[in-house]
Amino acid sequence: MTRRESREQAFVLVFEKNFQPELSVAEIIENAELSDDVLHPDEFAVSLAETTFSHLADADEKIEKFAKGWKLRRLSKVSLAVLRLAICEIFYIDEVPVSASINEAVELTKKYSTTQDASFVNGLLGSLVRSEVK
Repeated sequence: MTRRESREQAFVLVFEKNFQPELSVAEIIENAELSDDVLHPDEFAVSLAETTFSHLADADEKIEKFAKGWKLRRLSKVSLAVLRLAICEIFYIDEVPVSASINEAVELTKKYSTTQDASFVNGLLGSLVRSEVK
């Protein structure tokens, strides 16, 4: 599985968390397997999703700080999941270059949402990185 595919699997897990916040990564995977969903995350995907789940409050705080005029509840579920994932990848997974994290976040948003949402994600992550990543 490529990193892009792993990231997409992690995105699916984080996206599902929007609808079932009480579930862990393992429980979401187990539910998907029981329903024959096409979800077969590799080690990187599971690690990325778990890292995101464990740092949701920090990611949400950063999103609220840089989403000028937007509350979390007003963001699309896709944008929210992608932003959470990218922020955690940028701040907590050192092996991935920041530019790759942003690019992949924009590509995921384009695939699952709109061009407008992709521009929003790109702008927010760009502002965040310019401000907080040294």
